[in-house]
Amino acid sequence: QVQLVESGGGLVQGGGSLRLSCVISGSMSSIDAKGWYRQAPGKQRELVARITGSGSTNYADSVKGRFTISRDNAKRTVYLQMNSLKPEDTAVYYCTLSRLGDDYWGQGTQVTVSS
Repeated sequence: QVQLVESGGGLVQGGGSLRLSCVISGSMSSIDAKGWYRQAPGKQRELVARITGSGSTNYADSVKGRFTISRDNAKRTVYLQMNSLKPEDTAVYYCTLSRLGDDYWGQGTQVTVSS
């Protein structure tokens, strides 16, 4: 069974930075991709960033140049470095991974950016 636990959210002023972490427990084999999604109040959950097994990355247009996804397989951790944060980045951020046709989600961590 795969479990994901996020941390690193909080309250930050606009223009500030946060780094989210997602620790993965369970099997790390056959993982297709890992990523971060977010969901703001009243909005649908949206992809923020994704990294494949080969290391390819893709980002939502709204975060390109500001956010960076990375991984440390030895630490079983996926990171999301968020710089130049804006109030519109306020949301619950979820870590996710795809493995053998199944999707796994963390419980989410709140990020609030004040203006």
